[in-house]
Amino acid sequence: MITVGISAFYHDSACALVIDGELISAAQEERFSRQRFDRGVPLYAFRSCLDGAGLHPSQVDCVAYYEDPVRKLGRQLWMDPAGGGDVAGATLDATFPEREIRERLGFDGRIEMVGHHEAHAATAFYCSGFAESALFTADAVGEWDTTTYGIGSEDGIRLTEAVSFPHSLGLLYSALTSYLGFSVNSDEYKVMGLASYGKPRHRSTLDQVVTSSDGGQFRLDLRYINAKPGKMYTNQLVELLGIPPRPPGAEVTRAHEDLASSLQSLLEELLLEKLDHLYEIHPSENLCYAGGVALNCVANTRLRRRAKFRNWFVPPSPGDSGSAIGAAMLVDHRLTGKRHIARLTDARLGPASDGRTVAAVLDGADVAYEDYSGDEPALLDRVAGLLRDGNVVGWCHGRMEFGPRALGARSILGDPRDRGMRDRINLLVKKREEFRPFAPAVVAERAAEFFDLDVDSPFMLETVDVLPDCTLPAVTHVDGSARVQTVEAGADPRFHALLTRFGELTGVPVLLNTSFNVRGEPIVGDALHALSCFARAGIDVLVADDIVVLRDAVPPGWGRAVERAASYNEVTVHNDSYTFFM
Repeated sequence: MITVGISAFYHDSACALVIDGELISAAQEERFSRQRFDRGVPLYAFRSCLDGAGLHPSQVDCVAYYEDPVRKLGRQLWMDPAGGGDVAGATLDATFPEREIRERLGFDGRIEMVGHHEAHAATAFYCSGFAESALFTADAVGEWDTTTYGIGSEDGIRLTEAVSFPHSLGLLYSALTSYLGFSVNSDEYKVMGLASYGKPRHRSTLDQVVTSSDGGQFRLDLRYINAKPGKMYTNQLVELLGIPPRPPGAEVTRAHEDLASSLQSLLEELLLEKLDHLYEIHPSENLCYAGGVALNCVANTRLRRRAKFRNWFVPPSPGDSGSAIGAAMLVDHRLTGKRHIARLTDARLGPASDGRTVAAVLDGADVAYEDYSGDEPALLDRVAGLLRDGNVVGWCHGRMEFGPRALGARSILGDPRDRGMRDRINLLVKKREEFRPFAPAVVAERAAEFFDLDVDSPFMLETVDVLPDCTLPAVTHVDGSARVQTVEAGADPRFHALLTRFGELTGVPVLLNTSFNVRGEPIVGDALHALSCFARAGIDVLVADDIVVLRDAVPPGWGRAVERAASYNEVTVHNDSYTFFM
């Protein structure tokens, strides 16, 4: 049985390939199109998944789409598209997804529609390796559902309770993200990082915006949060908070830090309360958790430690792109009656890079490089030494990661001991807000020596304290925490070996690990994208598989020429309107 999952037409378009219940590959369209948050048909991702398996579209038995267009249309009409607001691009046509899939992907076979929160829950459950599990999802909105509770078993998944739009934790968090001057549907993680700088002084005021009900229910006070197209918060919320909304790009003040902290505190308490309810109705030792809210790694660790579930699983892409995986795996189970039980431990699900393409370009331009083909130990010695000496390294190796985190396949790496490394990468490479932290990658077997971490964290979805006797200033947040990725030798041998070699040189098998991109662009997809980013950014060294390129070898004009050619990617459009209409 060959099943393709599709997530598209809202944001983070993606494709996944499942064969006989086993996840074979998955990729996001933006990595190919170079359009951040690409929402179109995932044509390139579709071709990549099939090409990697040697398949033709005619061999696909079924395409699984990640939401129910008919139910979604009902919610869109309820939202009153004629009432104003920015709804450009919205498609009030329940037949549109199927037509686009058939016309753009050239597929004329069976198409199955899966409920949006079913797809979220399935992404977590079918990748968890659990035989049975309680299920929890939370996002802004699917068709109508915003939070769901359920159970997964050998029979599949069953959602037993839901909170309906417009009452939504994701909507609440996004509305305050907009209030704080950040872009909706992309910058919520900035609010999470900003929260660590403040105190929850506005918590009692924010409590008035949402009312928790018995069971799994809660309600937003729509006097303060706007659920229709347009600005996401009302003038009444401004009056209630007594804090002027922050214009995009304006100075971040203590009041903004405290509001972010208050919002984060409120979210965590609501999630904990609802997980306690889930345990009461589905008392399992296991929890599978997905939806965009599950990307809040600060909340994840607190919930995992305080909730009643013993074992947790959050997939590497719990948001909409990951729903392509869930839709495919759920439909495969339904149509075959068989479930492939395996835990996903490696998010490198996309196409492999090819450093030889970089070598060919460099040869043609007469640019010097070092070739370590067939000699991985020498490569690792060289790169670990460069990192120890303070160089910023762009690292592109093997299959591309799936999801929003760089996990050692398309990463920018640095020395976590270097107090100036964080500011240097922020100013020269990432060009982002100074309050945003960088994350550490650590060999899994030694993670407990440096971090207060009692579980594996392969997908960088846990935030824990850095241990007091560890000096890792480049990856330690203002509150002493870090968003940790643990790296197993069996999952990513080369990245694990690099961390190990760096540890042998420094005593610290930890590296600063951030996504290989500059501001406004998606993470690089292949080795040529990596070369382009390297040429334009303040990165000292490019490692593309077995090829090492030093900054000094690159002609100065390269960076200027490539930057002009790619300047359209540097445009960042601030979005403060309600986009969940799409």
